[in-house]
Amino acid sequence: MDTRWLGRCDYLATFQEMKEFTASPANGGRDQLWICEHPPVFTLGLAGRAEHVLAPGDIPVVATDRGGQVTYHGPGQVVAYPLIDLKARHIFVKEYVFRLEDAVIRALDRFGVTGQRVAGAPGI
Repeated sequence: MDTRWLGRCDYLATFQEMKEFTASPANGGRDQLWICEHPPVFTLGLAGRAEHVLAPGDIPVVATDRGGQVTYHGPGQVVAYPLIDLKARHIFVKEYVFRLEDAVIRALDRFGVTGQRVAGAPGI
């Protein structure tokens, strides 16, 4: 898997570039891991509603086609975006999320931090 460090980059531009990358046959089916941080932004997932963003101030709110409700991203928060063709690997999304959670739990354990799953609430 190729890894790209993007530095600090605009969320919406990065989100659009990810969609283009995954939709393009020109990527040759290559999986990539994009690592970056974003200027302050709230993302509004499929389960989120505008009223969930209580006091955004000058921070932009960007609607996405991803799961979840509202997520804040900002400087100093490193974000990793795995761009993986799950269909080509015959992996369902729920199985992938479970595997990703397991990897995070194991990584946290190496730092002496206990991570855990909560039934019905994907994430650690």
